[in-house]
Amino acid sequence: MLKVLKFRYFLIALLFIGCGEKTEKKQTETPTEVENAVKKDDISTDDKVILFYGNSLTAAYGLDVKEGFPNRIQQRIDSLGLDYKVINSGLSGETTSGGLNRLDWVLNQPVDIFVLELGANDGLRGIPISETMNNLQEMIDMVKDKNPDTKIILAGMQIPPNMGADYASQFKAMYPALAQSNNTYLIPFLLEGVAGIPELNLEDGIHPTAEGQRIVTNNVWEILKTIVLPVRGTEVTEKDLVEELN
Repeated sequence: MLKVLKFRYFLIALLFIGCGEKTEKKQTETPTEVENAVKKDDISTDDKVILFYGNSLTAAYGLDVKEGFPNRIQQRIDSLGLDYKVINSGLSGETTSGGLNRLDWVLNQPVDIFVLELGANDGLRGIPISETMNNLQEMIDMVKDKNPDTKIILAGMQIPPNMGADYASQFKAMYPALAQSNNTYLIPFLLEGVAGIPELNLEDGIHPTAEGQRIVTNNVWEILKTIVLPVRGTEVTEKDLVEELN
């Protein structure tokens, strides 16, 4: 019974990923507004750039953007004294098709690490897996074409079987398949430890609460740290930092 309830909460959460921006004005953003925000944060220093490119999960829907996982990642990076600047290019309701259409101008600035968090809204709409996969592949290709040295992290997502068990299974398998074929990094499931847990999600949908975003931050950091941390001399510092920030 508990598993059934958790799954229902997960289903509700995913539904609001696709339509949440319609219910809260402060999180509604147009592509132009997001573009202006990115331009405002254009890097003019020697810092390397980590760009988070996604939907409402990246945009920290329902929360102050400072509580979202991209900003929390920036806090960890700053506390470790690493020379990286985080840019949040999340847009609520974004699909892979929309992401593909707006990616070109986002890549006008140098990007050292590109975190791709898209696809959930495609799955909720029943868009063919092949189409979603092709869009994700094209975005990966665009990033590589712009700068072959850019590190790409693909954020895995899962959907409930409301479109059929086969569709959900293929959707889940799409992310590791893309990561393997493109030799990119993979976050197995972005919402691991958060999806389906009521107290870690907002009442409206249920998107992650501030505490839920902390857990998502850890999921992202587990992969990101393998890129940004020096090979030696950071183990104790990182452990102490995570305990302090959590």
